[in-house]
Amino acid sequence: MKKVIKGKLYDTETARRIDTVSGGAEFRTDFHYWEETLYCKKTGEYFLHCAGGAASQYAEKVGSMTGWGERIKPLSYDEAQQWAEKYLDGDQLIAEFGEPVEDVSKVQLHVNLRKGNVEKIKLRAQKMGVSVSELVDRMIKAME
Repeated sequence: MKKVIKGKLYDTETARRIDTVSGGAEFRTDFHYWEETLYCKKTGEYFLHCAGGAASQYAEKVGSMTGWGERIKPLSYDEAQQWAEKYLDGDQLIAEFGEPVEDVSKVQLHVNLRKGNVEKIKLRAQKMGVSVSELVDRMIKAME
């Protein structure tokens, strides 16, 4: 499926498929059946391809009735990681997002950054296989 959303192309044929989950029913022919597939674009952006039967959350209107529907849902890095934590096993999660940081000596800090900079730092952290927190820690250490 190809879809342009806010000027960005999302294509299930060219993106890397990570994994698919399904629910609602056992068989695709059931009206309640749904599935979500997580993809990662070459740019490092994540998205879901969502599909489902006539009684699922992904149903689409067909005349006066509802039928099978599908859509693309762009995800932020954090949203993709949350989806992965919910549905992927530990090895898959670590392979995609790196080892989780469990350092209890850390303190949470809220900052306001420009949206473009937030996406840049998330993509850089992903490429390095570290969390955003770890990347910021490394950047601060490099300034010393």
